[in-house]
Amino acid sequence: MPIIEAKNLTYTYPSASKPSITDVSLTIEKGEFVILTGPSGCGKTTLCRCFNGLIPHFYSGQLEGELTVAELKVFKHPISEMAQRVGLVFQNPENQLFALSVEKDVAFGLENLGMPRDEMRKRVDWALQTSGIEELRDRAPHELSGGQQQRVAIASVLAMQPEVMVFDEPTSFLDPLGAQKIFEVINDLNKKQGVTVILVEHRLDLASKYADHVVIMDEGKIVLNGKPREIFNSETARLLGVGIPKATLLWQQLRENRIKLEGVPTSSEEAARLLREVLKT
Repeated sequence: MPIIEAKNLTYTYPSASKPSITDVSLTIEKGEFVILTGPSGCGKTTLCRCFNGLIPHFYSGQLEGELTVAELKVFKHPISEMAQRVGLVFQNPENQLFALSVEKDVAFGLENLGMPRDEMRKRVDWALQTSGIEELRDRAPHELSGGQQQRVAIASVLAMQPEVMVFDEPTSFLDPLGAQKIFEVINDLNKKQGVTVILVEHRLDLASKYADHVVIMDEGKIVLNGKPREIFNSETARLLGVGIPKATLLWQQLRENRIKLEGVPTSSEEAARLLREVLKT
């Protein structure tokens, strides 16, 4: 069943000469792992701000259309209510970490809800364990590495137990190894905890193998929307300059050289497996 439904969503920031997103219609099913990508400035972050109610309740401007997230009409429900259904992890974790210890940062949202202490303790312990940072409980966030800070940010959102988690380029400040570890944490949340994931990302070589739905935006509109293999193998995606996985590009080049191949890989591991099958025949 759909957990997010957007119909003809159009938003214009205050004093902007044109909309940031235009006529966006999108359906995301419960439990999906969605990659949202596209050229810089195409409207990805603006759309994510709509999902958790920052638009229109925090950012002013003009919002038109319809948007339902986790059975809540975003126009009618305040951010405080939306935050219990939709969690947003920012690009820079330092923007959402401010307490003197990791544990206090993770507990902050629950304290604002006035949650009973015993339940708060259970949720904080669970979020720290799920994010793999139990040993960092008493550390100061500003003393941690970028990857550790990102995990703390994820845990602080996860403690709210949202149905949807939106990640706005969470690995942009990390090296490839650190990025891979964060993607594994996000994938576990999706596959083991059943959280619907929307990942805004350009590092498709690392992230594509986890996705089962890809949305590509350009100039404020959705131009491609579907299964990863279909989207990454399309001419439109290549012409947009989206960072198509190198494994997919390699497959396309081999086919252009009339090498008979089956399937369309979206990761290096999958490409290696398919190549081994080709060499056996």
